[in-house]
Amino acid sequence: GAFDPVERIKRERPQVAVVVLGPVPSPRGIAAAFAAGASGYVRHDERIEGVERAIVKARAGEAAVAPGLLQGAFHDLLHPVAEPDDEGRRLLSALTPREAEVLVRVAEGEDTRLIAQGMGIAPSTARTHVQRVLMKLGVGSRLEAAALAARTGLLDRP
Repeated sequence: GAFDPVERIKRERPQVAVVVLGPVPSPRGIAAAFAAGASGYVRHDERIEGVERAIVKARAGEAAVAPGLLQGAFHDLLHPVAEPDDEGRRLLSALTPREAEVLVRVAEGEDTRLIAQGMGIAPSTARTHVQRVLMKLGVGSRLEAAALAARTGLLDRP
């Protein structure tokens, strides 16, 4: 999965504190990072000072998650989106089932190699799927796709 490297580091060097740098996470994504053994989660667009604070906290044995990420995660847990909103339904209808799966994997922070492995497809095919998802959603990056999916409730589907 997306956090296999964290599990490998913790297995081989359990004393090492691991801080994950990733996209805008879902509560499930933050939980998965910690379940894999991470000591912290920081958005990859965080300022260097925030990354440094997370590393210092993790090395001190504390959980390192920015307050804003925790607030967002708790809000999402307390106020779940029952189903995608109108924009989410429209976007979802534009994607094939495979592309929808790719979008979820992108939003969970998987890179092209992990997407390919997880779906049993070639990396070039995974790359093509990602590009089609970005094009169909009208966004320019994986981060924008993940944020759009989270905002419209696409990641909360059963």
